[in-house]
Amino acid sequence: MPSRRQIREAVVQFLYCADLEGGADPSSIREPFWQFVTESDRRALLQATWKTLHHLSLGREARLKEFQDRLPVAMATLRARPDLERTAKDLQQVSDLENKWSAGMIELSRIPRDSDDDAFSERFEPALSAFFRNDKDLILARKRFLQALEDIPGLRAQMDPVAGAIRRLDRISERVRMVEEPERFPDQVDLAKLRESKEALASLRRETDSMANAVRRERESIDQRLAAVVENFAPERIDPVDRAILRLATWEILHDPEVPAPVAINEAIELAKRFGTTDSGRFVNGILDKIAKEKADAGS
Repeated sequence: MPSRRQIREAVVQFLYCADLEGGADPSSIREPFWQFVTESDRRALLQATWKTLHHLSLGREARLKEFQDRLPVAMATLRARPDLERTAKDLQQVSDLENKWSAGMIELSRIPRDSDDDAFSERFEPALSAFFRNDKDLILARKRFLQALEDIPGLRAQMDPVAGAIRRLDRISERVRMVEEPERFPDQVDLAKLRESKEALASLRRETDSMANAVRRERESIDQRLAAVVENFAPERIDPVDRAILRLATWEILHDPEVPAPVAINEAIELAKRFGTTDSGRFVNGILDKIAKEKADAGS
């Protein structure tokens, strides 16, 4: 799970981006902001997804060959019956999607996975999404064909070989579903890393969005408090990074009872050292110390 430090760093970055002069509406920058901030984590998750997908797909080539070897006889049997034209088309669709599935895996395997290459996510993510969509289409096509066979019991003996091959291929798709949604399979040890990585990213976004939204809702009152302790205060006259840090820490001091004021101040100083200028730490410390004392004196 993300640490408090990670969440607060993300909040400061979002507040900074959302508050730039002439900047876009915060709601419109949220998605690109997350794409940028979580680039390295998303890349690591995608790489882990590929590794798991490849591992759980081992053995499919043999099952696919079995299906392809049995396909011609099955198609000939169905096409010999004009009343089974629809079923023949269903089987052909299964075959086409099986080939598309294989092509999708090849495409994924050929995308360079250089950990320093930011373009990896841009290429791999849409290709992976397309692969998952095709797998879902394939599952439905297999199901449609197998259900159609139940209505023609007289051909069961002739169709059992290809139907068996399809069922064995469908077990690979069951594993693919687990890779796409590992959180639905908590008992699968092979998916532990994927579950943890996906939940960490989701949790970071939830916590960051919640805190950033809370700060923005109280921005007017926060700026009023800052104005009370900063001579000639005007938000636009403060460095944008310092401004974001001050707003976050002031919100915590005033509105978050679970965070003691000294903790909020110390963490704000660390954020100022990380993101601000040489003097940011002292500047932030001085202002927040006054705000905390005023709150304590007022008993609110």
